[in-house]
Amino acid sequence: MARPTPLRDVHESLGATLTDFAGWLMPLRYGSESAEHRAVREAAGLFDLSHMGEIYVTGPQAGELLDYALVGHLSALVPGRARYTMIVNAEGGVLDDLIVYRLADQEFMVVANASNYLMVAEQLRHRAGGFDADVDDRSDAYALIAVQGPRAQEILAQLTDADLAGLKYYAGLPGTVAGAEALIARTGYTGEDGFELFVRNADAVALWQELMKAGEPYGMIPAGLSCRDTLRLEAGMPLYGNELSADLTPFDAGLGRVVKFDKPGDFVGKAALEPLRESEPKRRLVGLVAQGRRIPRHGFPVVAGGQVVGEVTSGAPSPTLGKPIAMAYVDTGVTGGLAVDIRGSQEPMDLVELPFYRRNK
Repeated sequence: MARPTPLRDVHESLGATLTDFAGWLMPLRYGSESAEHRAVREAAGLFDLSHMGEIYVTGPQAGELLDYALVGHLSALVPGRARYTMIVNAEGGVLDDLIVYRLADQEFMVVANASNYLMVAEQLRHRAGGFDADVDDRSDAYALIAVQGPRAQEILAQLTDADLAGLKYYAGLPGTVAGAEALIARTGYTGEDGFELFVRNADAVALWQELMKAGEPYGMIPAGLSCRDTLRLEAGMPLYGNELSADLTPFDAGLGRVVKFDKPGDFVGKAALEPLRESEPKRRLVGLVAQGRRIPRHGFPVVAGGQVVGEVTSGAPSPTLGKPIAMAYVDTGVTGGLAVDIRGSQEPMDLVELPFYRRNK
């Protein structure tokens, strides 16, 4: 049975369509997916992300453990900053993509995807042998609420005296929001400016309600997983299980930049990834824009000249572009003349660079 978040009753009262996502009962949509999508692009959307995992790594060698366990150079983070990184297996395959926050000199928080956080915690504990550091999965203790969109700062500023204007992208600071103690992070998964608020479960409902009140005059509405997926797709952001998997390396996904070979010491996957630094991957992740109206979906073949040259990883209608779009892995060297086989019909596609959408800063 799917596990509810602390906000389940709120979602039901708002008429949300709930769905099982990675073992959690999550709001898919509250009404119109396209209206929720446009609200995030034009004003703001409010998301329940309490299914994400929060794993604390603490102790004198917490940074050194994360340097060894993950592909990034996390010990170089200063307190208050965050970094996008990955955990890979010995063969270099991606086990999950993560955001790591350094909260203090000896305290880090690793945020993992809902489907993977138990595995990530287990891997971190396994890799902690020999390091003076502790790994503590605190996912059950926290709710996560996100305010995303161009009006996000104006909305949140009404409920906190934290220095939001001074908070950089991929940074976080402790603060009080509507009376609740929170970690306020300037991160997100929509391609827009916004904030993610880590709070105790007991504070989630009251905080959500205060945010809704503050955001309503600005056009903020609750937003579900469905529009979150189209937002991240337009922004060219990968989804674990689609663009990322244990069969793919960071270099396959065009994210080799997150692998830091110049950090001190060894790290899991280094030997497998090092030869890929200078070599061109056999496949690359690209953007496709449909010339027609049919929607390319996950798993559909990409063809060129009658031959299968790739596979769609994510696809959906783009409310911003007004056309169906997709991300796909295609053979390196393929430059055009592409189509997606949609149930026996080869639908022509334009090959474009990612992302499809980039906000005006």
